[in-house]
Amino acid sequence: MKKRLIKKYARTIARIGLNIQRGQGVLINAEPECEDFAVLVAEECYRAGAGKVVVDFLSNKLTRLDYKYQKLSTLQRVSVWQEEKAKEEANQNPAKLLISSSDPMALKGIDVEKAQKVTRARRAVFKKYRDELDGKQQWCIAACPSKAWAKTVFPGVSTAAAVEKLWEAILASVYVDEENDPEEIWEERREDFERRCRRLNSLDLRELHYTSAKGTDLTVGLIKGAVFEGGGATSLIGIDFVPNLPTEEIFTTPMRGVCEGVVYSTKPLSYSGNIIDNFSITFKDGKAVSWQAEQGEDLLGSIITLDEGSSMLGEVAIVPETSPLGQTGILFLNTLFDENASCHLALGRGISSSILDYEDKTMEELCEMGINDSLTHVDFMIGDETLCITGTTGSGKKVKLLENGLWAF
Repeated sequence: MKKRLIKKYARTIARIGLNIQRGQGVLINAEPECEDFAVLVAEECYRAGAGKVVVDFLSNKLTRLDYKYQKLSTLQRVSVWQEEKAKEEANQNPAKLLISSSDPMALKGIDVEKAQKVTRARRAVFKKYRDELDGKQQWCIAACPSKAWAKTVFPGVSTAAAVEKLWEAILASVYVDEENDPEEIWEERREDFERRCRRLNSLDLRELHYTSAKGTDLTVGLIKGAVFEGGGATSLIGIDFVPNLPTEEIFTTPMRGVCEGVVYSTKPLSYSGNIIDNFSITFKDGKAVSWQAEQGEDLLGSIITLDEGSSMLGEVAIVPETSPLGQTGILFLNTLFDENASCHLALGRGISSSILDYEDKTMEELCEMGINDSLTHVDFMIGDETLCITGTTGSGKKVKLLENGLWAF
């Protein structure tokens, strides 16, 4: 892949994804294999005015060794310096970037129960710092190919060719090529999202009903006054940024505890270095009460039973089958891409920004309004060419939103 295009992508991340402000700190998390790309992004952050850029390299290979050899009690323990680091991040509020590149099956075979206990213990410690940054922090998830990920997506070619093809797909998804000005395109895209959101928000929707040929028949309640969002975000101090590069979704947060029926997955879910595939979840009184999967059923169960809120929905997102990512026909086995090729739901934590004036409310007040709270937030894909979504307004009117995977209004 031409280095000038990769540099253009790095600039897009720094100036559009994160929208670095002069003097602002930046924290980048990446796999060691992506060091060269992380350096390019760091330089573009400095060119955009960053005061200090810190890069933390996180290795799934080392994580695998940790799970294999460390005792549960050791894995669960959060060191003083680790908590102080989280506290400092909450105090300093740097822009934060995750460069996603992991092998979708990097942790295959890890003890699921052990991993769940570790996740629960560690996230419980860090939750207060995450809550403190909610809405304040510019953050972005973007991608860089790794050899293992590329070969999983394109198994029929050489490793070098697979990496090249994955680079091409990633750059195309964020409108980076020789001719385009990504900043102009993303401004146009944001306006398109805002128009669609305004139309959805004018409907005063209180309920969504999903049906598909695969067997999905699910009704999800919505919070009165919650809004649909998409295309980007704005921090509480007024800085625009794009949390996901790419992004094609329009989403909102649903009413906690109001969900009935069954939903079927339409794409494999890559989660924590493992794959969950061909699964369904049945909801009653707002909670997942049963589930099954052809692959990864125990892992799916560990997500749903992580805490009280993980068995309930925290997000509903609409992505038409005409999504550019969907049109590629590529199964990325990476949620950043697959969720932007398909309608999806999320188990776990709700999205505070979907509530108007959420910054003036405590988490307890948001929960009273219907926001779900949890230690996790896991998206899974449910869209296909047969999916239909019908909304019910506050006056009881039925409005067809999606028909056979396409916008219907």
